[in-house]
Amino acid sequence: KEKEIAELKDWITRAVNAGFYNIDIDASTVVDLSKGNVIEQQRPNFEVTAQLTEFIRDIEPDMATISIGGEIGEVGGKNSTEEELRTFMDNYLSTLARMGNNMKGISKMSIQTGTSHGGVVLPDGTIAKVKVDFDTIERLSSVARKSYGLAGVVQHGASTLPDDAFDLFQKRGAAEVHLATGFQNMIYDGKYFPDNLKQEIYKYLKDNMAKERKEGETDEQFIYKTRKKAFGPFKQRIWDLSQSIKDGIRQEMEERFALLFSKLKVINTHDIAAKWANPINIPSKLENEIAGVGSEGKKVREEKGERGE
Repeated sequence: KEKEIAELKDWITRAVNAGFYNIDIDASTVVDLSKGNVIEQQRPNFEVTAQLTEFIRDIEPDMATISIGGEIGEVGGKNSTEEELRTFMDNYLSTLARMGNNMKGISKMSIQTGTSHGGVVLPDGTIAKVKVDFDTIERLSSVARKSYGLAGVVQHGASTLPDDAFDLFQKRGAAEVHLATGFQNMIYDGKYFPDNLKQEIYKYLKDNMAKERKEGETDEQFIYKTRKKAFGPFKQRIWDLSQSIKDGIRQEMEERFALLFSKLKVINTHDIAAKWANPINIPSKLENEIAGVGSEGKKVREEKGERGE
């Protein structure tokens, strides 16, 4: 456990060095449903989340408060309940209080409502249709706001849902909706991405990610679930694609963005955002970002000191 925590701190440190000030902590995977009550089931979750919250607060820039998200339901598992939300939040907040320093906690909560990250992949590589429990979104988002001052709940795995589902997220009170996989799919599966490069990427995944392949998975399922990990190794090749190819990909994505912005009701919200947000210029340290500085005895920001953990 401590080794995993140390690795997470390194990744968090690198993210902060690179200017990412919105960090989601998903410790829902350590929830132990074999325990007899919800407190003990959620204990590993709220304790790890509190521990990493403390670390983030310690290294964040003096000028900004990083937005931190928590998660109570492992995506792809059973739907989240109000009891789980309240149990997590009550014990998470009491754990933070015992740590001292009047730390600010999480600002949002990811819940399980029937989806999975990237969708449920069928053997032929297509995505299964799922039904989102919007009643759970509405109920738990209300509890999160009214009882704990959070922005609301977060919907994971939404990018592969049918278009008519997106009209409901704003109406039912979702605070955040995650859409990355859908845009990834548009890049890989659109008409502009070169097939020879795609096949080279798929060969790389088969050669280098084989340990992530689950028993019984088809090639299509394996590729779909791992191809997000090719953007790093192939980012220069993708960046160097011809301008006409990149323009075509951007046009496809722009049309999708426009549709989603409309359905999620985020069009013409500049004045609302400006009323509550106060943008600040935080100096970045490019040498730290390039070096990928970790948390092991290293500084994230010189003025914040060392963690030494």
